Amino acid sequence: MLLGAAALFGLLVVAVFWLSTSLGDGPVREIGYGEFASLVESGVTVVDIREPWEWEQTGVIEGSHLITAFDAQGRLQPDFLPRFTTLVQPDDEVVLICRTGNRTSFLASALSEQMEYTRIRNVTHGILPWIQMGGPVVACRVNDGIPVC
Repeated sequence: MLLGAAALFGLLVVAVFWLSTSLGDGPVREIGYGEFASLVESGVTVVDIREPWEWEQTGVIEGSHLITAFDAQGRLQPDFLPRFTTLVQPDDEVVLICRTGNRTSFLASALSEQMEYTRIRNVTHGILPWIQMGGPVVACRVNDGIPVC
């Protein structure tokens, strides 16, 4: 059955509304690499939640804040929340990045739902594809637990 122009227009309006509310300015938004690059360039706070060995292995986004969120068993690091909440206020825009986007997706939802952060951006597939596409990173070494990047 073919839809009339009015019905088709109505469906289009609903789809655009759904996309704008689902992907737009909600408390957590998944972002791709084009938007990520723009946010980095504009100076938005970027928090890399990976473990130190991961920073050394791949490098990091220049200017990002390196705060490990989870230990090897997946438990939240005790110092993560105090460090994060000192750096980022609930109404600040912040971008979270990890290796593949899984940890940050979980963390972004938790920060939004449990701590009322309202402008969290998650780099959907993490830093690995960013690097594969030629996205810039800087080398990082961890000396006595302190990242030197």
